[in-house]
Parts: sequence; structure tokens; C-alpha cells
Amino acid sequence: MTWFDRLTSFSKQQTDKLLHTYSSQIPSGIIRECPKCHGRFYYRRLGNMEICPDCGYAFRIPARKRLKILSSDVTEWDEDVVSTDPLSFPGYQEKLAKARKTTKLNESVWTGRVRLNKYLAAVGIMDPFFVMGSLGQATGEKLARLFERATEQKLPVILFTASGGARMQEGIHSLMQMAKITAAVTRHADAGLLYIVVLTDPTTGGVTASFAMEADITLAEPKALVAFAGRRVIEQTTGGKLPDDFQSVEKLQENGFVDEIVPRQNLTQELESLLALNQQRIWGAAI
Repeated sequence: MTWFDRLTSFSKQQTDKLLHTYSSQIPSGIIRECPKCHGRFYYRRLGNMEICPDCGYAFRIPARKRLKILSSDVTEWDEDVVSTDPLSFPGYQEKLAKARKTTKLNESVWTGRVRLNKYLAAVGIMDPFFVMGSLGQATGEKLARLFERATEQKLPVILFTASGGARMQEGIHSLMQMAKITAAVTRHADAGLLYIVVLTDPTTGGVTASFAMEADITLAEPKALVAFAGRRVIEQTTGGKLPDDFQSVEKLQENGFVDEIVPRQNLTQELESLLALNQQRIWGAAI
């Protein structure tokens, strides 16, 4: 058996030793590095869920891949809603075209109706690979419509957040989406309907400052970054050094901002359980 065949069972120490010895012979992409623990390992050890085998960090994944993990019974909504270029920002159209080709999405969020077990929910999945999952006009429109349809159809909403914040190429048009989505979230809540958010890596900026923190139940994937301003910006402004766990979901849970941290492989089951409890609450109220 060659060193290549043994890679799947190699420990971190064995992998580091192999890289030191055979670095010039190993093809690009064979060895992956975790951005959290910096462990290096054979790429197949990530598995289909893309989870670090050493520390449990859930790698960033495209929206459509997350959708496949979640359910096979889906109906997409508002696929035709696309971004414009309101400020004629240099290079923006090219950036959007590249993002659409890479992610197979027309905007930074997928929205639709999804069946989890026997329960229906309106679902939004932000894509960190579409201009960093940034919040633009079209993203805001799709998310507002998601909550509005959910209110009309009396459906709970499940939203997976992943974003670098407001989209600078759209300026104030982007920032206005925070209030627009929040208004739709409020109407959904006023109708007595459930909103679950799943914070994934990264959730930052205007998304954190608005709808990511407005859910009835807040779940998160392990070791995800959740923040408003970036660490470097804060340190440069304050002149101080921030703790290593600053802006981690683990720290947020410790301080009451996150209800539960759920490993990616358990998320679907956890969401199904919450939807079942929610359905029982509705039936109980009706009786």
C-alpha cells in the first residue's frame, strides 16, 4: 500500500510529516487545510458534508449543495429576480456574471418551499460564493418575498445565513434591504408563525445587524464566524487585542445570542424536530 492509499486514515501529525517529505509530488487539491484549526488532511476526509475531521468546523458550501443535504422535495421561488447595477459600479456586471456561473444562482440567496419529512417550510439559503453572500437589492427582494409568501401560506421560515454584509457596489440601495426584510419578518411574526435562523460561516455586517438576529430560534454551525465589524477593524479602531474566541458562535451561545450549536450532519434532523414541535403547538392552539 502506497502513502497515497493510506491518506484517508492519516492523523494530523502523519499528514504534516508526509507533506514535509513529499510536498513536490502531491497534486494540488489533494491536501486540504482547515481555516479554523489549521489541520491538514486528505480531501476525502471532509466527506460529503465538508466537515473538518480534526475540529468539527463546517466548511463553507454553496447554497445548492446545502439544499441537497437538506431535502430532495423542493420548489424554487422567484428565480427570475436578479440584481441590477444602480450605481454603474465599475466591474460589477462582470462580477455578477462570474458569480452566476460559479454558483448556478441568479442572486446570493436561494428561496423556496421545502419539505422536511412531512413538514413544509419556506426556506432561504444564502450562498457565500455569490459575491461573498452579500446583501443586494435582489437578495432583499427575494428574502422579503420569502417571508411574505410564508405569511400568506402560514408556513414557518428557515433561513441559513452566510454573508459578508451589505453589497458595497449598490450603496444605500443595499442598506435599505435591512429595514425591508425586517418589516417582512415582523409581519410574519405578527401572524404567529415560526422563524428559525441557522448561522453559518460567515454571517457578518448588515445581515447580522438585522434579520440574522430576529428569529424565534437561533441555531448555528460549529465554529462559524458571526460579527458586525471585522476583527481587524475593531482592533485598529480601539488599539486593543481581541480574545481568540471573539465573534465565534460558541462565545455567542455563552452570552445568550445562540440557542443551540448543531453539527451539520445533525441539522436536518434537528430542524425536522423543531417543525414537529411547532406543528403540535399550532394544533394545540386550534383545539
